[in-house]
Amino acid sequence: MPEAPVPPETEQAVYRVFSRPQWAELRANTPLLLGEADLAALRSLHEPVGLDEVADIYLPLTRLLNLHVNAARGLNRVTDSFLGRPAAAAPYIVGIAGSVAVGKSTFARVLQALLARWPEHPRVALVTTDGFLQSNSVLQARDLMTRKGFPESYDLRRMIRFLADVKSGAPRVEAPVYSHMSYDIVPGAVQTVERPDVLIFEGLNVLQAAPATVVASDFFDFSVYIDADEADIERWYLDRFLWLKRTAFQSPASFFHHYKDLPDQAARAVGAEIWHGINRRNLHENIRPTRPRARVVLRKGADHAVREIWLRQV
Repeated sequence: MPEAPVPPETEQAVYRVFSRPQWAELRANTPLLLGEADLAALRSLHEPVGLDEVADIYLPLTRLLNLHVNAARGLNRVTDSFLGRPAAAAPYIVGIAGSVAVGKSTFARVLQALLARWPEHPRVALVTTDGFLQSNSVLQARDLMTRKGFPESYDLRRMIRFLADVKSGAPRVEAPVYSHMSYDIVPGAVQTVERPDVLIFEGLNVLQAAPATVVASDFFDFSVYIDADEADIERWYLDRFLWLKRTAFQSPASFFHHYKDLPDQAARAVGAEIWHGINRRNLHENIRPTRPRARVVLRKGADHAVREIWLRQV
């Protein structure tokens, strides 16, 4: 069951809102250690992110996260001292949520690269929730293929076990791997995470709170929700669908290969049908209702640039 929406006035009361220039000032003296070539390798071709965006938005956020990581380590040392056990730094987990096509993947990759450049926490891992989707065979058996990305389409037990193992400091934890080309879990493939300083966990529904007793966000130390007007997200989704038709869908290995020769107008109609039938529903029912649980909300403008930052204050 989706979470009940939070009234806008209640949501606004718990956040302090910054304009882009106000937020950029909070960078202080944080150096920009990422070059244009680095950025080009991290961003998706259809998601423009420039060094000005990194300087204005990402660097203040990494400064804030660095302060939080150091504070969390201090609290952990207090607990270890109280219990009379050797000090051990638990991995700091950052959850990133938001709609399909809002730019979570690029944001997560750039954030990973920047956080890894801080000397206090050089080992930064990035894992997406796609790997915890049930396989297509399971989804088909449960009649859930048209609800892929909805909470019920994930192997939640395996996701929670993964996060619990990482948080407890297990030396080696494995996550399944998902292929966007085959649109399915890759049999036998795993991503190995070995005691990172910071783990970035990115996905549509990572901030879900119900109905499970233990949920993914229970393991998060910090969370970010990437937001934009719905009309802009839909346009970005359709533009991406057309871009994929001309690129990835051309491969015979692509699950969507049968769309490769569609005229653009027909492809846009197919994309709109998928958006309204699946992704928009998921956004309304499951994703956007979790926005008030995020520590930081990044509000994008029509050009994909972040225009407003909400910082949770209560």
